[in-house]
Amino acid sequence: MDLSGKVAIVTGSGRGLGLAYATELARRGAAVVVNDVDPAVAEDAVGAIAAAGGSAVAEVVPVGSSDAAQALVDRAVTEFGRLDVLVNNAGILRDTTLWKMSDEDFDAVITTHLRGTFTCTRAAAVRMREQGEGGRIICVGSPTGQVGNFGQTNYAAAKAGIVGMVRTWAMELARAGITVNAIVPVAATAMTETVPFLKPYVDALQAGEPLPPFARQQLGFGSPEDAAGLVAFLASDAAADVTGQAVGIGGDRLALWSHPTEAVVEFADGTGWSAEAIAGIWPGTFAPAQQTVGQQLPEPPA
Repeated sequence: MDLSGKVAIVTGSGRGLGLAYATELARRGAAVVVNDVDPAVAEDAVGAIAAAGGSAVAEVVPVGSSDAAQALVDRAVTEFGRLDVLVNNAGILRDTTLWKMSDEDFDAVITTHLRGTFTCTRAAAVRMREQGEGGRIICVGSPTGQVGNFGQTNYAAAKAGIVGMVRTWAMELARAGITVNAIVPVAATAMTETVPFLKPYVDALQAGEPLPPFARQQLGFGSPEDAAGLVAFLASDAAADVTGQAVGIGGDRLALWSHPTEAVVEFADGTGWSAEAIAGIWPGTFAPAQQTVGQQLPEPPA
């Protein structure tokens, strides 16, 4: 997975998963534009990558606006001459239940995650198409966007929307040789350390202790570094035929998510479906196939 000569942008890469992605891409030879809203955090990330023998620069800008997206692409081109890989990782949380969520809470998360992914991908796609040599766009989804999660209306909407956009972009950019995929990572970060059932495992990682197989396999939970290999793979030539996919990663678990598909189909006999007819057929035919909501997590071993 040699990425020498490639240039990558990783948004939200000052710490956590984004830093792990940027570090892994640089380790494999790519020059990286690190992005964060905190100048000190961004420069520390660049310093760590350089100390390990990699090449990186920082672009301090809050992801969301078209201007921010263009600034990231321009920085990559100015510093390194081209752009080959975009990893849309930047994100924030504003968790609360529907009836307590303010417009500001909703808009902030949608702006960073959904609009930021759109604006950055658009700017990157324009540059990659001009170069005429293909490219790799990697967007970040979440289990919440796939199945929902209590208290995360804004985050679920953004992450589900990102995967929807990925499927569309994979079709639109195929002719230009640009692949577009979503990853669905689960790892110990600031976003997961507040989840009660994950806290013991986050604490263990922070203490330098190994995680049990139940956490790494059944829960698919591990360190940010555990998720970085998938990004390197999708950024590489080995993934030239992989596009429009949502791929889960975490701990020792690698999974391919399915696209939504019809679970049950019945047809009326030329008259359409009345409410009464639906009520009559629902219990025996549709009710058994109703889909779950939220993550269906296994019970930890005794």
